[in-house]
Amino acid sequence: MAQTTAGNLLELRSVRQAFRKAGGGEHVVLDDVDLTLREGEIVGLLGRSGSGKSTMLRIVAGLARPSGGTANYRGQPLNGPTAGIAMVFQSFALFPWLTILENVELGLEAQGVPADERRKRALAAIDLIGLDGFESAYPKEVSGGMRQRVGFARALVVQPQILLMDEPFSALDVLTAETLRTDLLDLWVEGRMPIKSILMVTHNIEEAVQLCDRILIFSSNPGRVAHEMRVDLKHPRDRLDPAFRELVDEIYDLMTRRPGHRAGRAEAMPVATIGTPLPRISTNLLAGMIEEVAAAPYNGRAEISVLAEDLAYEIDDIFPVIETLQLLRFAELPEGEVVLTEAARRFADAEVDDRKRLFAEHLRHLPLAAHILRVLDERANHRAPFSRFKEELEDHMTEDYAERTLRAVIDWGRYAELFAYSEEDAALTIEDAA
Repeated sequence: MAQTTAGNLLELRSVRQAFRKAGGGEHVVLDDVDLTLREGEIVGLLGRSGSGKSTMLRIVAGLARPSGGTANYRGQPLNGPTAGIAMVFQSFALFPWLTILENVELGLEAQGVPADERRKRALAAIDLIGLDGFESAYPKEVSGGMRQRVGFARALVVQPQILLMDEPFSALDVLTAETLRTDLLDLWVEGRMPIKSILMVTHNIEEAVQLCDRILIFSSNPGRVAHEMRVDLKHPRDRLDPAFRELVDEIYDLMTRRPGHRAGRAEAMPVATIGTPLPRISTNLLAGMIEEVAAAPYNGRAEISVLAEDLAYEIDDIFPVIETLQLLRFAELPEGEVVLTEAARRFADAEVDDRKRLFAEHLRHLPLAAHILRVLDERANHRAPFSRFKEELEDHMTEDYAERTLRAVIDWGRYAELFAYSEEDAALTIEDAA
């Protein structure tokens, strides 16, 4: 750990962030979030897309103001960007017409630092981050990994107290990301970076365990800190270490456990409502996941962490798929595992037409699909506009989620041959009446 001095750099209390919806009401992104960042620690914000992690980071960066609660840096309210906090973004966000040196100098220029001092500090940051020799190159001349190193140099050159990182490795290939993570961690452990703490957003559970001293696991809709976990393993951390794997498995368990569920107890199948947001997962992907888990070596039961590693999936890849299978009653998710139901095992062995029939039976378990079928059946022409259902969903979720949810059920209904949809007319019909 780079620093051991006690002290709170950042304190967020009861932070809430909400946005007005077009049709009235509000969409709550964050609710009642507390966060403390102390000197000498790396804290990870871990959760799925839509859990408000990046919104939280924007609040800390001073790029957004919370709707409620307080956000203080060194005891003072955060009112816009501050010199003590710098951010590394997911995208490289470099100016293509500037050289690497000029890109790194940019923040110092905005602060009014004299030219000679700017150049000296920028060259030192470039050397620190491993880009020495590329000062005169333009972003298009270097690889993605090098462009992200420029992003780190640009953040570090202003000598912040807190470094914010918003999924800084996600746009890189696996090997490049691992190299950059390792280099960054070495600089941190050796105390060579001019920062006191790091706050990072990630979707990668192993990345969080590899880098962080504390991990805050966010739930969704709205975003809240559902769990806080300490990582007491010494650096460098070995991914094959049983203690490392145990922490990874525990996080997968926590992220699949529903609120109120106690560890060690059987969990009932979740019950969806019409207002349950649904991911737009293709039936090919759902079928492929069933086939994967049904086959050896899993034989119908797999630890989610192992399955994700075997498939090279991150949490935003695997959770939507297995949770959709759970909602369709093709899978159960007991404590960090995915277990196929008997119906899923039959699905894995079935021919195309039998698969469609099975899927149709299980799709009726989704209230939105059942609602669509009921409305279409009750109408004399067995027809209803897309907008009729979308507007109904917007009473429960944002316009984007309503669109995504409805199109997901339409895709599944077409595969199951329960109802048809015409994009030209923007209308749904009973399949037999199409």
